[in-house]
Amino acid sequence: MAKITLTESFVDLMRRKGLADKMLLLIADDGGGRYSLQGGACTIGSKFSLIELDAPDPDYNVRLENDAGLDLYTSDYDLFFLEHGAVLDFKNYAIDLKDDAHHIDGAVTMAKGADILAAFKQGLMVAGETC
Repeated sequence: MAKITLTESFVDLMRRKGLADKMLLLIADDGGGRYSLQGGACTIGSKFSLIELDAPDPDYNVRLENDAGLDLYTSDYDLFFLEHGAVLDFKNYAIDLKDDAHHIDGAVTMAKGADILAAFKQGLMVAGETC
């Protein structure tokens, strides 16, 4: 099981937004995943998103152990971009992701998985590269 540290300010944000008891995914937002909102070849591994799910997604079955008890998952693919010491923090009005080796993303986005899938199905969003 992979481990991630969630700061008090991040957990407080999740509580204020009503997400502390929801299932969440942490994904590398690289333009190729089912819930990808942005990204592309030049941003692989540098943009991340938190996705709220209504039900488990078998493609994202790696539980991210955390002391806050949040129901947080990722995939083996997405885990590839995180080194030891992963931390999600909320500071300066943005969600920040880093690990022991890198500052990864200072503006992690959030979205509802059902909304993303509906937008793709209706053709309102098209996956693809931004660079």
